[in-house]
Amino acid sequence: MFMAGTKVCLAPVSWAVRAAARRASSGGGSREATRRLFDGRRHRSWRPESPAARGPMQIHGARKATQQRAQRGSPARSTAMAASGEVKDIHTNESTKTLLKNEALYEYMLNTMVYPRENEHLRELRLITEQHDYGFMLSPPDEEQLLSLLLKVMGARNTIEVGVFTGGSVLATALAIPDDGKIVAIDVSREYFDIGRPVIEKAGVAHKVDFREGPALNILDNLLADEGNEGKYDFAFVDADKGNYGNYHEQLLRLVRVGGVLAYDNTLWGGSVALPDDTPLTEGDREIRAAFRAFNAKIAADARVEAVQVPVADGITLCRRVV
Repeated sequence: MFMAGTKVCLAPVSWAVRAAARRASSGGGSREATRRLFDGRRHRSWRPESPAARGPMQIHGARKATQQRAQRGSPARSTAMAASGEVKDIHTNESTKTLLKNEALYEYMLNTMVYPRENEHLRELRLITEQHDYGFMLSPPDEEQLLSLLLKVMGARNTIEVGVFTGGSVLATALAIPDDGKIVAIDVSREYFDIGRPVIEKAGVAHKVDFREGPALNILDNLLADEGNEGKYDFAFVDADKGNYGNYHEQLLRLVRVGGVLAYDNTLWGGSVALPDDTPLTEGDREIRAAFRAFNAKIAADARVEAVQVPVADGITLCRRVV
């Protein structure tokens, strides 16, 4: 999502900072746990007035700039690591979700190629979500545009989505696949999905969405219990608990057909995966960074897929199943 550190450049992403690490152990985690985490961080003095009193914080951040961005259609401005060297979380509502070091360039790309072509319903859902306390969890519009194009080029019809939030990427997928296409959309709670559901209905694509509530590992196992589902799906998108990406990969490789594509979000985690081990990071970011370094190594060595890592948004890894 952003740039700059004292000596390093980092960019925040699309998922809740410590929530992802907390959710890893439960195969999908709890949205309630996410809410408690961020409510607690807001209620604590996590941005103290005195620099001397500050503890570890986020690598990026100005509060609620996203709401202003929503009105003018331009990305928020990030803040750098403090001169004192204090550490900040990689994800906040104030940061833009790009790995580009130049915010003006990102704004140019959005205003030239993304916003003018953004579907009216995707824009409506984006603006609604950006008003939410956890709005930074939404996939950014340039990422949705890329995935939409990929789905159309593939001629994808049946897809799986692990991690739904308010349904931005689900809506982008539903708009891209044929009228008889289906999305199995999985999340541990439908609370946030219900925020976006009215927009999906207004867009006329709700009939394509098969929302399933519960831990994703269990739901994917249930799909695999039916042999008819093996190799049935053309595409899968994962933006959920980061520690389970490797487990999801093993399940989805059986569900997605040979020649199909698996897409994993946030795999560069604000650029932190490339930083030295002694780089100051919050405990949550350090855990997620470690999870992604392990996952990236796993994919790099996986002969069952042809993979490419794209530095769009917070990093998207695309895997084409070859065996």
